[in-house]
Amino acid sequence: MDLNDRKLVKYLQENARYSLKQLSEKVYLSSPAVAARIEKLQREGIITGFHAEIDLGKINYNILAFINIEMSPKEKPAFIQVIKEEPCVLECHIVSGSYTMLVKAAFQSTPDLDRFISKIQRYGSTETHVVLSTPISPRAIMIQAGLEEEEKTQ
Repeated sequence: MDLNDRKLVKYLQENARYSLKQLSEKVYLSSPAVAARIEKLQREGIITGFHAEIDLGKINYNILAFINIEMSPKEKPAFIQVIKEEPCVLECHIVSGSYTMLVKAAFQSTPDLDRFISKIQRYGSTETHVVLSTPISPRAIMIQAGLEEEEKTQ
């Protein structure tokens, strides 16, 4: 990725709805050049998608939980298949440490959370952390690191 690619990624993370014209003005390239670079970044798998951020509370998903689950390695494939089908699951990570998986999920009620935990406990023991508040929301990677220095040398 060159400087212009990093700038594009930075601006798209900031606002994926920027028009090609707006992006071209920000990176000093033509709109067709910007479109070609975005397509290249998608082909290379650097840009994997464009998403809308949703306020979960406004759609009545007021309970956010991180659930650690410890399971035997032979249970992992079946577990992954089951949680792929669960609409409440936002993320699932295979992790190091005393647990095998870390699941991030959203629920409309504590009975929904309880049902989900009961369902996944057949794969292993769980430890659940309910989020009380989020002082730092999910955010983009700081791709601009080094952009200022590189811009000064050009």
